[in-house]
Amino acid sequence: MTLDIAPGAGRDSWPDAHLRRLVASYRAAGLSAAAAERLAEQQRAQAQTWTVAEIRADGRPVGTVAVGVADREGTPVGRIGEVWTEPGYGRLRPDALGWAERWCAERGAVRVEARVTGPDPLFDGYAVRGQNRLKELTAAAAEAGPGAVTARPMTAEEYPAWRAQQEEAYVLDMLRAGSHTQEQARAKSAADFARMLPEDMATPGQAVLVLEAEGRTVGTGWLHHGFLPGVTFGCSLDVLPAERGRGLGRAAMAAGERAALAAGDGALMLNVFGGNTVAMNLYTAAGYRVVEESRSRDVSGGTGA
Repeated sequence: MTLDIAPGAGRDSWPDAHLRRLVASYRAAGLSAAAAERLAEQQRAQAQTWTVAEIRADGRPVGTVAVGVADREGTPVGRIGEVWTEPGYGRLRPDALGWAERWCAERGAVRVEARVTGPDPLFDGYAVRGQNRLKELTAAAAEAGPGAVTARPMTAEEYPAWRAQQEEAYVLDMLRAGSHTQEQARAKSAADFARMLPEDMATPGQAVLVLEAEGRTVGTGWLHHGFLPGVTFGCSLDVLPAERGRGLGRAAMAAGERAALAAGDGALMLNVFGGNTVAMNLYTAAGYRVVEESRSRDVSGGTGA
């Protein structure tokens, strides 16, 4: 079988087909139809920027690969939007991925990133930089038993210190994941917080909380209600350092789940950065499934192909 990669072919039909496949993968991960369609639709504008190539076997189109290179705070970063083949042609995907990595490296990329939805052995050699996880909530999550962690709105006096701590924690998460340099991480942290909380605690849809247990403060939370139809996004649910090691992590998550239900959402989505195995294990034990992962591979020394 002769493999050929034809850049430019299939470009017009790819975005819609790609988004349909995304919706199907999000649905398989547990999102409702409305939430899956909204999350996929958020990528439509970006989909228009990809360079799309047709994967051909003996001259017949059997798949597509989408690539791009973007400037990330002064660093060229390659992006792989999709490596897809028709059923029966999956054996061509590794070669197509190799072509995509070389394409990016030839254009100056020092690393290549991919967003992976669902299990995909093709990207097993890529480091996990972050995960979005989801849990469908039930009425039982709304029951706060004795000794439970409860949540109250944060006060204006408490907010400045929380905001500074959260921005710094976000920087450290990005550095631990290896996704940004320190300068890039600080710039991204400041920009993301300004975008997500433009009116601080008064920003519509955002809830900034103080978590309490037995009359004392044990942590903080930040939730974005209605992030997707029926889905609250947990931007953070943190236990204070002095309170860690007491089994409060799961109780803090339960407080976030109750807050999501109280706001009218039926699912909670959380993000965890790569390298944070403690949080990943906690989320798995609490019933949170992986919806998608951000993965990357260094290609500054060549792709080896």
